[in-house]
Order: sequence, then structure tokens, then C-alpha cells
Amino acid sequence: MQKYAVFEGRARRSEYWYFTLFNLLISIFLGIIDGFLFDSQGFGLLRGVYSLAVFIPGLAVSVRRLHDTNRSGWWLLLGLVPIVGWIALIVFMVQDSQTGENEYGQNPKGLAA
Repeated sequence: MQKYAVFEGRARRSEYWYFTLFNLLISIFLGIIDGFLFDSQGFGLLRGVYSLAVFIPGLAVSVRRLHDTNRSGWWLLLGLVPIVGWIALIVFMVQDSQTGENEYGQNPKGLAA
């Protein structure tokens, strides 16, 4: 959350996946609380508010992760294609950083080309 809305630069795999893991865990926890408090079967109030709060940071870290693999942030639109797009984005997010500097900045790992 330190880079709340920073879309420039690069993000390491660990930064992206830790962000994703913590958001998943918090979302599950809030879903359970929603179920007890509001007797909701689907998308509850607390989880909805939390999802809105982390939408921009999630978008920003995803764009920076794509930059780390030397792809434009526009590749996120691939997620609009069901199944095939999602799989492609997961593959992009799992790939290792491009070594050295690319058009989006220095490698966050500090590796030389």
C-alpha cells in the first residue's frame, strides 16, 4: 500500500503475489464476517467496501508487475477475455523479471543485464 496509485516503475513477483495473497485472505475473512452480521449469501457490504478500497492499488501493482516483464499495462485488458485471458495474465504475472533496465525503469531485483 506504500505505492497506492503508482502506475510507473516495476514490481517484483513477490510484491505482486504478497499483495494478492493478503487481499484474498482479508476478503475471505470479511466474507465470513459479512455472513454472520448481514446474513449475506454473496457479495456482502464489508467485502464490497474493501474491494472498492483496494481496486486502484491492485490495478497499480498489476500494471507495475506487467512492466517488470516488459509489457504495457494495457495487457490487463486481456483479463476481459474469459478463461484464456485469465490464464495468459497468470502466466505473465508468474514470469521472472526482465534482467537489467527496460523502458519502465531499473530492475527492482538490482540485476545487471
